[in-house]
Amino acid sequence: MSYSVGQVAGFANVTVRTLHHYDDIGLLVPSERSHAGHRRYSDADLDRLQQVLFYRELGFPLDEVAALLDDPAADPRAHLRRRHELLTARIEKLRKMAAAVEHAMEARTMGINLTPQERFEVFGDKDPEQYAEEAEQRWGGTEAYAESQRRAARYTKEDWKRLMAEADEWSERYTALMAEGEPPAGERAMDMAEEHRRHIGTWYYECPYEMHQCLGEMYVSDERFKAFYDAMRPGLAEHLRDAITANAARHSA
Repeated sequence: MSYSVGQVAGFANVTVRTLHHYDDIGLLVPSERSHAGHRRYSDADLDRLQQVLFYRELGFPLDEVAALLDDPAADPRAHLRRRHELLTARIEKLRKMAAAVEHAMEARTMGINLTPQERFEVFGDKDPEQYAEEAEQRWGGTEAYAESQRRAARYTKEDWKRLMAEADEWSERYTALMAEGEPPAGERAMDMAEEHRRHIGTWYYECPYEMHQCLGEMYVSDERFKAFYDAMRPGLAEHLRDAITANAARHSA
């Protein structure tokens, strides 16, 4: 049984032009011709084509494919070992590319539309996407989370720099306030807790006092948040939590 060039092209998912080229260079010469001179391929030809396409998929040049298939002294294992090394390197490169794309997707989810250089400049050694997946799992269905995403998606590099500068300046003042012995229920501490709440409301989402108190509790109960605030000054997480509570009580009175 034999097959036309069109049939073989369909079987192998290659173009007729490719099969003509393989014939022209002697890589895959059909075993038969019709009375009209058209190419006809046998089952043995299909077997050879399958091998050709296998080696081509591995990246072998056509002349090496021909050598492997036609030279009885050729060592296909040596060729495969060399190609395996190249493929392994290619796979590693693709893995790194995939990781980079995933990282970019996470950044897009967070709405941080910055180049790597800009994000390094803005955030320094802080990773703005470190808790992105967890945040979405915990609050993804809330209006506050959706509003935060909408706002962040519009921010430019300058917006992020201004946001970070405000946060850093607040941290410096709160640390100094603690160093001076201000109690959490003191007027200045409560005023700074109010600044903290308004900063969230300005940049991320509306933060009513009840929500702010929940955040304050999380700053103490979640070890990562506690470590973040206590790194500014030991005990700052609990001090801020108490100041947030006192501030909320002051405004509900």
